[in-house]
Amino acid sequence: MEWWLFAAQIATLALIIGLLFRPLGDYMARVYTSATDSRIERMLYRIVGVDPGRGQSWGAYLRAVLAFSLVGVILVFGLQRLQPFLPWALSLPAPGEGLSFNTAVSFVTNTNWQSYSPETTLGYTVQVAGLAVQNFVSAAVGMAVAIALVRGLARAAGAGQSEGRGAGQGTAAATIGNFWVDLFRGTLRILLPLSVVAAVVLLAGGVIQNFSGFQDLATITGASQSIPGGPVASQEAIKLLGTNGGGFFTVNSAHPFENPTAWTSFFEIVLMLVIPFSLPRTFGVMVGDTRQGTAVLAAMGALYLVSVTAMSAAELSGGGLATAAAGGAMEGKETRFGIVGSTIFGTTSTITSTGAVNSMHDSFTPLGGGMAMVNMMFGEVAPGGVGAGLYGFLVIAIVAVFLAGLMVGRTPEYLGKKIGTREIKLASLYILTTPTLVLAGTAVSFAIPAVRADLDTVSIFNSGIHGFSEVLYAFTSAANNNGSAFAGLTANTPWLNTALGVTMVLGRFLPIVFVLALAGSLAGQPKIPETAGTLPTHRPLFVGLLLGTVIVVSALTYFPALALGPLAEGLS
Repeated sequence: MEWWLFAAQIATLALIIGLLFRPLGDYMARVYTSATDSRIERMLYRIVGVDPGRGQSWGAYLRAVLAFSLVGVILVFGLQRLQPFLPWALSLPAPGEGLSFNTAVSFVTNTNWQSYSPETTLGYTVQVAGLAVQNFVSAAVGMAVAIALVRGLARAAGAGQSEGRGAGQGTAAATIGNFWVDLFRGTLRILLPLSVVAAVVLLAGGVIQNFSGFQDLATITGASQSIPGGPVASQEAIKLLGTNGGGFFTVNSAHPFENPTAWTSFFEIVLMLVIPFSLPRTFGVMVGDTRQGTAVLAAMGALYLVSVTAMSAAELSGGGLATAAAGGAMEGKETRFGIVGSTIFGTTSTITSTGAVNSMHDSFTPLGGGMAMVNMMFGEVAPGGVGAGLYGFLVIAIVAVFLAGLMVGRTPEYLGKKIGTREIKLASLYILTTPTLVLAGTAVSFAIPAVRADLDTVSIFNSGIHGFSEVLYAFTSAANNNGSAFAGLTANTPWLNTALGVTMVLGRFLPIVFVLALAGSLAGQPKIPETAGTLPTHRPLFVGLLLGTVIVVSALTYFPALALGPLAEGLS
């Protein structure tokens, strides 16, 4: 019965995404290539002081990304530290400096890791003016970087305004667009209108939206309970559409005020997937060959299907007499969602960099929890986060054509651009960044005696193999800007606040540096005519090569660490 329910939900999900893939993908392509600006966009350009018609080199684009993100960290940090003086603070004190730093970095990097209980730590002003705003703009930054890489692949050296507003002027330097144009358009034309529609649907489904604060009510047993309120629906919509994941409440989308019913949970899964799965269509339209986008989509979809099936199989099979007596591995899962509703949500969340949860991954079976880790270790490219998934998959595609070129002894090329030494170095640095952060962060946490003692006595709830998995999961989540966690780990400590904060910053911005440098390198190349020896990158053979590249790169890097954690626990 459960497998029939699984098949029905996956088929419905595929149908909905299939119906939205083309119109939304085409619309986003028009947004980023349009030559006209709205009145509010022109006003914002004047405020920022930029010329929307002037393209930026990759270095200028990167400086704009970093400067904007730095200002975001300062503002969110300041709002938290000034919380007692802000309206709608709910009489809550200011979070500590370490926690404020960690939270600011978390939301600016689109990670939304939360080392605190949101409803008892942050008032409504910080939630709305700080966190919700970053949910919009951090997602828009990811989309902007992806579009910059697409422009690098799509345009010939010296191309100008024919590619839309901010595409570039003149031939003095290779330009990849204008960050401010991409940022404002992604926010105002894509994320904001979709979020309004999603929030209305969530409101209709029972998600709350108010400023009522805490209400003390009498329970049926005569005891008193404090019930929190808040502007939840508006934040929930962008939390999912922007693959952010930060919950208004501690238990995130397992809370009935955030996710009341089975159908709202399914709707939230659609929200997490709709933009990442539509961006390959945007890519195909912008490079002038929609078959390229379809190939990327096919590879993403195949990885997603394998992952969600594997996690569901692990949870449905369970293990042991207690699980069988309970009718399934229901520990940590809500009965209104069931096992299948939890595994589809969990897979979607960890494979898209969202990090939202409607069940506790710490309570999954060892292999089920291990699949959540593997989803992030893949680099979250199936389909990945908003923007980040697409540019991550395009980097994998560049590595794949390079490998194909080595096999046949031909200079590799992708979409008419030669893949040379510089491009492969940048792609390799991109791929190596997050594994280095994950493995180094985990190793250092256990190698330094004082840090390990703190982990053992304060942070890790479950000792032994599972405790190792909790720490490995935390650094995997932070480095890949996911934000989900094994619930047994207490992360609000000086070491983890600092280490995970630094990991989130490096895990977000080092890959962006390499992607934008790659975009600049590709944009400066002339287009090479297609010949009989050119590898077709829109056929099933290339899709298979893409899948093999993703799996081999991830398996070789992370398998030893997985063998010490979830695999060892699952086999014990």
